[in-house]
Amino acid sequence: MTNKIATTDVSLIWFACEAGAGSSLMSARSLQKKFKKAGVDVEVKHCPVRSVPEDAQLVLVHQGMVKQLVERVPDTVVLPYKMFLNDPIFDQLVKAFVKGVVIASRG
Repeated sequence: MTNKIATTDVSLIWFACEAGAGSSLMSARSLQKKFKKAGVDVEVKHCPVRSVPEDAQLVLVHQGMVKQLVERVPDTVVLPYKMFLNDPIFDQLVKAFVKGVVIASRG
């Protein structure tokens, strides 16, 4: 089963990585700026995969950690990325929020 959620129902996006610092922190801040510039009121927080809350609705995670995240939070919408900065998924996500569409897990 594919997890789905309407972007209009999301107020917080988690940006998960291995340690929760460094590159992921920069990426989370960059994504937050993209949302702000687009006029989208959504918060972006970052944390290690092991600390993603069980009630997380939407999580961005490096493609190498998708399995670990899905085992931890199986009902969460998971969007994998390859590059910490300027991955196409970030702009696609902002556009999805601007349009107010339903998004589904990938990967």
